[in-house]
Amino acid sequence: MDLPISNSLFIIGILMSSDSDHSIEHHIQTYIRVFIALGVLTIITVAVSYLDVSFIEAFFLAIAIASVKGSLVLGFFMHLISERAAIIWILVATTVAFIILMFIPLISVTDSTGLY
Repeated sequence: MDLPISNSLFIIGILMSSDSDHSIEHHIQTYIRVFIALGVLTIITVAVSYLDVSFIEAFFLAIAIASVKGSLVLGFFMHLISERAAIIWILVATTVAFIILMFIPLISVTDSTGLY
């Protein structure tokens, strides 16, 4: 006993999985390049720890390299590179909320000035 829906779903499945071998190969090459870049950046991070610089300079160099590595992971492995507009709006909303929340204690401090 088979429902007539199964044939339609089979055809839809074939249409949805019509990625060509070239398209898949292109994605694999991109992932390999990102993986190599992450490895090189990791080696650079370790090399920075051996540089004869102050702690603050080494710290900011390591943070900069870690930011680049994080951006690569977020952009390519988590597929956020095509979500640029949404990410910008989320960052703007987060910044606005942060500023508002930072000024709330200032308002309460100025209200109670002179009460004690």
